[in-house]
Amino acid sequence: MNQSEVELIEQLQRGEQEAFRRVVGLYQEMVYNTVLSIVQNEADAEDITQEVFVQVHQSVKLFKGDSKFSTWLYRITITKSLDFEKRRKRKKRFAFVQNLFGEKEEEQHHPVEFNHPGVLLENKEKAGELFKALQQIPNNQRIAFTLSKIEGLNNQEIAAIMNTSFYAVESLLARAKTSLKKKLKNYYLLQSAK
Repeated sequence: MNQSEVELIEQLQRGEQEAFRRVVGLYQEMVYNTVLSIVQNEADAEDITQEVFVQVHQSVKLFKGDSKFSTWLYRITITKSLDFEKRRKRKKRFAFVQNLFGEKEEEQHHPVEFNHPGVLLENKEKAGELFKALQQIPNNQRIAFTLSKIEGLNNQEIAAIMNTSFYAVESLLARAKTSLKKKLKNYYLLQSAK
């Protein structure tokens, strides 16, 4: 960490509101884009982004500086995003069980309505298919792929965020690519037939 980041974190740990506003300003886009890449819903991504910064505000005193601040922030972001997905899946299962027993509540569907700020208009359809496929691979592969290909982090940074080794990240990325190729095979066969 450089000196200005150390000073900012110290100010944040002392509870200075201006430091918190600066942290939000510096990292809000990164957090939002990461959350959006995982949950694939803009309204949910906005809510989770707020939850992430509430968590940062509440637990910044626990940050010891063993890693970069951004690494710590990515960990919180990923944890909050995955926790949200677990809750959403539980709600879907519960709604399904209610439907089996004649309850009148409708099951909530969350279609992929992907509008990531980094995706150009002409690539929206392809991006939508990619993100639909990402939802179908294991979480650790999805997180490694998202951090690498969408957030542009290197494998060493990903290893620090995921609290694993450099080689484990390489393996996760290779397995993610293989899984995604299988998931996207039919889509690209249909596209080439057009």
